[in-house]
Amino acid sequence: MMKRYGILDNITSPADLRGLSYDTLGVLCASLREFIVDSVSRTGGHLASNLGIVELAVALEREFDSSRDRIIYDVGHQSYVHKILTGRRDRFDTLRQYGGLSGFMKPEESIADPCVTGHASNSVSVALGMAHARTLKNQKYHVVAVIGDGALTGGMAYEALSNAGTSGEPLLVVLNDNNMSIAQNVGGLSRHLSRLRVSPRYLHTKARVKERLARIPGGGAVSRGISRVKARMKRLLLPTSLFEQMGFIYLGPVDGHDLKSVCELLAQAKKIKKPVLLHVMTQKGRGYVPSEREPEKYHGVSPFDPLTGAFKAAKKEDFSACFGRELCAFAEKDARICAITAAMPSGTGLTRFASRFPDRFFDVGIAEEHAVAMAAGMAAQGLVPVVAMYSTFLQRAYDQLVHDVAIEGLHVVFCVDRAGIVGADGATHNGVLDVAFLRSIPGMKIFCPSDFAELRSMMSDALYHESGPVAIRYPRGGEGAFHKDTSRETVACVREAAGHQLTLLTHGVMVNEVLAAAELLEQQGVPAQVYKVNQISAALEQALREREDVLSGWCVVVEDVVESGSLGEWAAAHLDGRVDRLNTGDRFLPHGGVSDLYRHCGIDAEGIASFVLQNRTRKENDLG
Repeated sequence: MMKRYGILDNITSPADLRGLSYDTLGVLCASLREFIVDSVSRTGGHLASNLGIVELAVALEREFDSSRDRIIYDVGHQSYVHKILTGRRDRFDTLRQYGGLSGFMKPEESIADPCVTGHASNSVSVALGMAHARTLKNQKYHVVAVIGDGALTGGMAYEALSNAGTSGEPLLVVLNDNNMSIAQNVGGLSRHLSRLRVSPRYLHTKARVKERLARIPGGGAVSRGISRVKARMKRLLLPTSLFEQMGFIYLGPVDGHDLKSVCELLAQAKKIKKPVLLHVMTQKGRGYVPSEREPEKYHGVSPFDPLTGAFKAAKKEDFSACFGRELCAFAEKDARICAITAAMPSGTGLTRFASRFPDRFFDVGIAEEHAVAMAAGMAAQGLVPVVAMYSTFLQRAYDQLVHDVAIEGLHVVFCVDRAGIVGADGATHNGVLDVAFLRSIPGMKIFCPSDFAELRSMMSDALYHESGPVAIRYPRGGEGAFHKDTSRETVACVREAAGHQLTLLTHGVMVNEVLAAAELLEQQGVPAQVYKVNQISAALEQALREREDVLSGWCVVVEDVVESGSLGEWAAAHLDGRVDRLNTGDRFLPHGGVSDLYRHCGIDAEGIASFVLQNRTRKENDLG
């Protein structure tokens, strides 16, 4: 029997919220939290951030019309309540599953989602663009950017705030602050003054006083004096100077779980025809004890027991944890080694390093460009910086990779986590572009480990046997069946086959699918040898040319990256037309499990074998 969730069962659209009392809305918020915990406990997903934003999201849907107004959640993983209230509750059992509901905002799902969201710090920029479009097209709708305090560690957010504040565009930025410390002497007074500042009567009176003072001798000086005194008082009493100096009318801070207060301030903000920043204080993980106690642990979760909070599957060591453990071992012996990450110490496996070597650990926040440029400065002065980032986050720092690191040939080691197909987080997080953008940088060498032993060996080579920029790319998750350290070879044969006319060439953990495909082909009477590329670098062409058996027949290059800029594209240009390519294609992939997406792309074992069998006759004729 389907579980009932009280008043939530009767909410079919945001319009249903507008006739409810605040007490009833409070009951709805409790039901939403219960529903989110139950749903995410089955599918996995982002839990703590969505529990913390419930009242704020309800208030936004009540005060704005998300079918017309543009509400942008930054980062989109805090948009579950928005999705539930805009007609997608009945699909939450498919959350982050292949063919199911996205874990982020996605316009394909609903008119209420104004844009794709997945990476941090872009919401104000996108919102300002939408506000400009509204003005130029003479349309009427509100634009709201909901930005988390973590996203405000990204420089792009400040670039946008600086521009938006001076733009004059009516625009609301909601700062969902779940971490900042606000002094006790601020709260009540700031809320009182905020209400005064946003009331039409106050604004009208302020303008009238200025106008009258301007008409009398010396009135201008009096007006400027009053403004200076007021500004000094605010700097002493309120944390508003940064945003107000950017041009925003600052409101708050307000308790983000006081639904009535949040609704009242949102209603007032809508009336102000200028850029407004509303500062909302929330508690990450609110309403579910395990996530309140450990919000970072319950930020992104796998399925768990909703009664106890215990995860259903024991966490196995993954590449991130192996990297972190090995880096600690190297750092123990070498004081030059430093670790840098961009707001992801846990996700990149650096928690242990941060604890053991706090003076050599640097978390710069969501500021990837700064992280890479800072690493360049360290390398220039004789340190050995190791930059640990997700593949799709490193994209942000491409200019710094080129300008600050590669042009000078500086020795910076980039440990590229979440390389290849990641899965449930979808297009914004699948690391299918890093081979292309790293290969394009002169002097960059890319190591591709397939198991933990190779990761360990390649880290040692990257730290001690290289002099320029080096990247080590590895996937989310753990090892596969392949266990054979071939890291000393640029290209290694990992499966021989007597009488073969086919070579399957791959790199990284894709070797597991390729070896399984070779076994399937063997059963069909098609012998296939398997070669694995361990280093994508300038030495690769010579290494392949020394392998005459690779060049003598049909070669199929299998990768979990896009085709443009791939190893397969390179091989096709160098191996005289004997190469076919299997990869993710030149497209962005949907969300879903990794195995689902391998199958979707035709790069799982069955897909690879099927491609070979379907094209075998054609290729034999082409090769004579």
